[in-house]
Amino acid sequence: MPATDTHNPSEAQPVNTAILRLTVNNHPGVMLQICGLFVRRNFNLEGIFCSAVDQGVTSCIWLKVDETDKLDQVIKQLTKLEDVLAIEERPDARPGVSEMEAMMARIG
Repeated sequence: MPATDTHNPSEAQPVNTAILRLTVNNHPGVMLQICGLFVRRNFNLEGIFCSAVDQGVTSCIWLKVDETDKLDQVIKQLTKLEDVLAIEERPDARPGVSEMEAMMARIG
C-alpha cells in the first residue's frame, strides 16, 4: 500500500534554518549585492522578504538560510557590504515565517 503524504505546511517542523533580519540602504542594486554574496559563497537562500521602511530610506530584508558551518562566515561577509547597516539573527521570527510560507502555499 502506498504511503500517504500527511505533511501539513502549517505544522511546526524541526528547522535547520536561521532567520536573518538585515537593515539596508534602499536603492537599486542592494538586493543584487546581497544575493551575489550568497552565490559567490555557494550558500543557498531558502527565502527572501523585503520591505521599505523609514519613508523608503532603508529596507528591511528577512532571509531564511541554512544553518551550516558557513553561516558565521556569510554573516561576516554581509557586514562588510557598504549598504548593509545592521544584521541580527531572529530565531523568534520562525513562527511568523512559517505562517507566511503556509499562506503563500495556499495562494500559490
